[in-house]
Amino acid sequence: MKQILQNLKTGETKLEEVPCPSPGRGQVLIKTSKTLISAGTERMLVEFSKGGLIAKAKAQPDKVKQVLDKIKTDGLMPTLETVFKRLDEPLPLGYCNAGVVLETGPGVHEFRPGDRVVSNGSHAEIVCVPKNLCAKIPDNVTDEAATFTVLSSIGLQGIRLLKPELGEKIVVVGAGLIGLVVVQLLRANGCNVMAVDLNDRRLEMARQFGAVPCNSGVSDPVTAATTWTNGVGADAVIITASAKSDEIIHQAAEMCRKRGRIVLVGVIGLNLRRADFYEKELTFQVSCSYGAGRYDELYEQRGQDYPVGYVRWTEQRNFQAILDIASAGSLQLESLITDRVKLADVESAYDKILNDRSALGVILEFPDQGDTGKTLAVHSASAAKGRKVVAAMIGAGNFAKMTMAPALVHTNARLKYVADISNVVSAGDIAKKYQIELATGDPDEPWNDPEVNTVFIATGHSSHAALVCKGLEFGKNVFVEKPLAMNQEQLNKIVETAIQHPTQHLMVGFNRRFSPYIQKMKELLKGRSEPLAMHFAANAGMIPPNVWVHDPELGGGRIIGEACHYMDLLAYLAGCRITSVASSMMGGGVAVHEDKMSIVLSFEDGSVGTVNYFANGSKSYPKEILEVYSEGRILRLDNFRSLRGFGFRGFSRMSGKMDKGHQHEFRAFTDRLAHGGEPLISLDELINVTQASFAAMESAVERKMILL
Repeated sequence: MKQILQNLKTGETKLEEVPCPSPGRGQVLIKTSKTLISAGTERMLVEFSKGGLIAKAKAQPDKVKQVLDKIKTDGLMPTLETVFKRLDEPLPLGYCNAGVVLETGPGVHEFRPGDRVVSNGSHAEIVCVPKNLCAKIPDNVTDEAATFTVLSSIGLQGIRLLKPELGEKIVVVGAGLIGLVVVQLLRANGCNVMAVDLNDRRLEMARQFGAVPCNSGVSDPVTAATTWTNGVGADAVIITASAKSDEIIHQAAEMCRKRGRIVLVGVIGLNLRRADFYEKELTFQVSCSYGAGRYDELYEQRGQDYPVGYVRWTEQRNFQAILDIASAGSLQLESLITDRVKLADVESAYDKILNDRSALGVILEFPDQGDTGKTLAVHSASAAKGRKVVAAMIGAGNFAKMTMAPALVHTNARLKYVADISNVVSAGDIAKKYQIELATGDPDEPWNDPEVNTVFIATGHSSHAALVCKGLEFGKNVFVEKPLAMNQEQLNKIVETAIQHPTQHLMVGFNRRFSPYIQKMKELLKGRSEPLAMHFAANAGMIPPNVWVHDPELGGGRIIGEACHYMDLLAYLAGCRITSVASSMMGGGVAVHEDKMSIVLSFEDGSVGTVNYFANGSKSYPKEILEVYSEGRILRLDNFRSLRGFGFRGFSRMSGKMDKGHQHEFRAFTDRLAHGGEPLISLDELINVTQASFAAMESAVERKMILL
């Protein structure tokens, strides 16, 4: 299928071939008929991408600080490599979609194939959207009018926060698409409206919708508002404009009466003047997108609705409200259309919104028949024919595109598939960049392909255990990024399956032990006669509490999901099993407790180790520091960039580029599969470290030592 993608690095807007997605649980697969280009949001994205690095840096000063901090800890070249990879990711454009339901995933009962729906799907022939971000289109509302639903809901949410009352006088600053919708909705709500803009054509449309027009390029909007309100001042101002200037918020404050309200829907400069708000006791609020539920993963991705008695207007209910108002004839949407463009001519559509200020509602028309193929051929297999390892990557998220694929392309594996049922844009991009033959949104094809003998799993944590078992049962060798499992029940199932399939290799992505720095440490500690004392400090960095990694069902928490890395590393250096775990996590009023934890490990040979996993540190400090004490000697590894030895004959320092072992790990795994031999990490070791991560959580909660 075809989809419009933006490259933030080059500034190119392209119509690209990508695989068709498949609906997962709670998702709806939609065949697109029409989409609306957002002349505000999309224009800003395209303009940003066309700017040079300096312009991009000026536009995002907070990101510049993050980059500078990363240079301090990781080094210049790794940081630049990460930045350029991020900029080179294709960005799907669009969020105003109308079409017909093709298929629904498990758990979807609200929609059926054939239903006409709106969604926040992108500019693609086929989109896969969570059910709470879809709404049915009434029979008397055209697809063209329906494409305005999502964008109109942004304006509606701003109005709900404004709480207008019958007869109030309200100023709408910015007469673009959202502004003109807001004018109509306020008029339908019994309000008197003044519209402020620089474009006479848009102001004329606002006048036709019942607003008093004011061209701020000709007249002073503050004076106009004062005259319009007979010197009282506006009851409220809603800002739908997009501008860098701070003058708009200053003027909005001056327009208001005492105790007036200001709601920001657009994007403007926000260097607020205290006197503006202090003297009049004004209220100011920023509106968030389409309504309640936005950015709430439980609502948007997992389909958990808010009870209507407690949250009357969610995103979906705002969508439906706009459609109902349009169906009743109180909202004129098709009159906002200035251009209709065929999908094949999409470049001209973006040229228009960038260069033609008369363009307002630009509709993209999609062909009736589109390619629904879920697998896209990207590269020929000829160069890799004959290789013993034929692999499929399952998952096309951040780890897959930033780490796994760049490492695998330099191994002896033939990369046949990259598969992701929903993130098909990333799957297609990964395939193109890393010489992978096929990109697919088909959840079954890689597993059923008899040529594929190895799968690399880089999906969400909650799916790891099931996919590991599936891979082994299908006769594949399995590499799974940590964690192996999130609980003992999952681990038991994996062990049972692995025992039943002894010829398949099972590997977990414990990459730290493959780092050249760790290999050097292992060599220096060889022949020791006493146990080790080890300390690992992880400056893990804060992740907000609402992110999936903290969810017990989705991520399992950061100790099970990430700190297992460090437990494996200490077990590798000790060369034996972990026998006991005692841990303590931070108490008090912090939002997340378990990501600030001290873990004490004991080993079979008498060695001891601590893992201090702290998420409340500074990003400008190194992320990982390892110290090993042994027989009057000390090794210190700083952020996998510099290893220093104290008391070692013939060794004092090893330094160079940051290397956490990913490339060496993937190469070693594929070499082992190609040439034969025992698994790189035994099943017993994988079980021991995974159980140790469970024990760390249990110990912290129960406040007791756990014996393994």
